[in-house]
Amino acid sequence: MANKKAALKSLRQDKKKHERNKSAISELRTLTKKAEALIEEKKRDEADAALKQLESRMDRAAKTNQIKKGNASRKISRLRSHWAKIGASA
Repeated sequence: MANKKAALKSLRQDKKKHERNKSAISELRTLTKKAEALIEEKKRDEADAALKQLESRMDRAAKTNQIKKGNASRKISRLRSHWAKIGASA
């Protein structure tokens, strides 16, 4: 257990940050699954809207260091390439 007042405050802040990060990452997982499902169903327009929303949230999460920038970029890139293949086959 922390002995100093500042250490106790740091523990409180860490708990708040942990909850915030946890909910943001959970939201990213949900949006990713939704986008992947729409791509699988070949719903191009709906998938595009879902990907735009996902990209926005990923960029915001990367900016606040909830996830790494390269991780966000890689996931967006891979999903976009799958999305582009829908148009090529349709």
